[in-house]
Amino acid sequence: DAILPNSVFVWILGLRSPLPPNAGFVPSQGKGLFATRSIRKGEAVFVEKPVVSSQFLWNALYNYRACDHCLRALETAEENAQRLLGRSSLVLPHPEQCSIRKDLHQQCPRCQVTYCSAECRQAALEQYHQVLCLGPSRDDPTHPLNKLQEAWRNMHYPPETSSIMLMARMVATVKQAKDKDWWIKAFSQFCSKTANEEEEIAHKLLGDKFKGQLELLRLLFTEALYDEQLSRWFTPEGFRSLFALVGTNGQGIGTSSLSQWVHACDALDLPMLQREELDAFIDQLYKDIEKESGEFLNCEGSGLYILQSCCKENYLFTCSCPKCLAQADDPDVTSDEEEEAEGETDDAELEDEMTDV
Repeated sequence: DAILPNSVFVWILGLRSPLPPNAGFVPSQGKGLFATRSIRKGEAVFVEKPVVSSQFLWNALYNYRACDHCLRALETAEENAQRLLGRSSLVLPHPEQCSIRKDLHQQCPRCQVTYCSAECRQAALEQYHQVLCLGPSRDDPTHPLNKLQEAWRNMHYPPETSSIMLMARMVATVKQAKDKDWWIKAFSQFCSKTANEEEEIAHKLLGDKFKGQLELLRLLFTEALYDEQLSRWFTPEGFRSLFALVGTNGQGIGTSSLSQWVHACDALDLPMLQREELDAFIDQLYKDIEKESGEFLNCEGSGLYILQSCCKENYLFTCSCPKCLAQADDPDVTSDEEEEAEGETDDAELEDEMTDV
């Protein structure tokens, strides 16, 4: 699930609002996400499950262990910190604050991918995994799905922003579904692009050689997953549109058992000296991890969310609502940064500002 915290107020993103009559042209209308009530600082705005999600391929290859369905971290907080530090002797205090339940983890009996729970294993099996399960071919480099993944890794290096397997799970979901039309309609809700905009997204994800790489991916994608009912998705134009849909609407997902442990420790009621010692330990831990692993701390992937897709930066349009026009030349800062510049404000204070999510 994705929980979106809000820094100060709520945002208005992803919508081209109507312009005044004298604007000189008819604006195009898109999707938007709006607040229906005031939201306090620190409050979760909403919780949403993705329609489909997938871990980034390099992230998985480098042993960032996540549930193959929901992407929840599978390592304990201590294991997570040990790997990121490259120090197996590290011992975390307050191990009882780790939320990982290894006793609940389950594997697919055929391909051995791991899930955080029986519920996730069953959900994956019912939605897409019957089509995508590699069985004994999981480590076979000649299997069509493995060829597709290897080609993607050779085109899209870290820091990753998408995965070809998100598209594969979309196809597999439709192939497995009893009501295929329902799923096709569900995916069609997401924002689509013109041909030029689709090429711009492909260029952003794949680089200067994107046209040749896109065609190679299409051929491998077709070899691995072709379905007659989805034949348009496998044509050059249809595949480019599908690729752009994922690039436009995909929402990044990050999970960390270490971060969850830190938040749990922050909530502990400790004597002042113990609190100071624990805070100093955590601060030093993160400094040491940054030296060893840099910015790559989380299990990472992306997903398609019905609501969150209403505010994504890859929509490739310039909002023309009166407020955005008035603020067009303002510095590009988030509400957090603006608040820091203006000084601390009371939690109840509300600001009418656009906020990054």
